[in-house]
Amino acid sequence: MEKIKMMSEETGEALELFVLEQTKLNGVTYILVTDSEYEDADCMILKDVAGAEEKDSIFEFVEDDVELDAVLKVFEELLEDIDIEK
Repeated sequence: MEKIKMMSEETGEALELFVLEQTKLNGVTYILVTDSEYEDADCMILKDVAGAEEKDSIFEFVEDDVELDAVLKVFEELLEDIDIEK
């Protein structure tokens, strides 16, 4: 499982997250991450908001409920063996 680090804009602290899956919808890259490698961890969906000219990805948490539900359905299909609760 790939581990990424990102800075929290709210606290300024580094967050270590584990990438469970990645997908692309309508040209936007989304990643499903968790805060732990172990069972019963919290999952979050991040989207890459970097422009085409950016070398590095810039990920933000998906907060829009409609967008979150749509992307969550895709991840549930990709990860049949994992139970994701909202």
